[in-house]
Amino acid sequence: MLTNRGKYGLKAMLYLARQPEGKSSLGQEIATANNIPKKFLDAILLDLRNAGMLRSRKGPGGGYALSRSITDIRVGHIIRVLDGPLAPIGCASKSAYVPCQDCRDLGTCAVRITMTKVRDAMSDILDRMSLKDMLAFSDNADIDLMYHI
Repeated sequence: MLTNRGKYGLKAMLYLARQPEGKSSLGQEIATANNIPKKFLDAILLDLRNAGMLRSRKGPGGGYALSRSITDIRVGHIIRVLDGPLAPIGCASKSAYVPCQDCRDLGTCAVRITMTKVRDAMSDILDRMSLKDMLAFSDNADIDLMYHI
């Protein structure tokens, strides 16, 4: 499940993706626009910067900006940086595998096999989806709602 940390990170990245190229935004501006606690957002932005998705600058005209194109930043990468592996349980994770203490046979465990399929489906969607794709969803929200009624 996506945590608030992951959700707020996605909202902050979308906010920055909507800014004109080269424009920096202050953390307070991002927090206010998205109703995110500033102190919590500061830690999120630092992690995203350390992961190479943001650049930051201090002083006049400073703030945060995307360090790469919106087509190059993948949603799956954002979520993994902020929330860790996508797998719903440790034994289904590729990058942070942790065996279950109660599992007798890893190869035939129906729970593990099912959760591995869930992980694969989530990964397939989120690793193909860019910030540009997410922006298109919000830009076409009215159209999408009309088709789901």
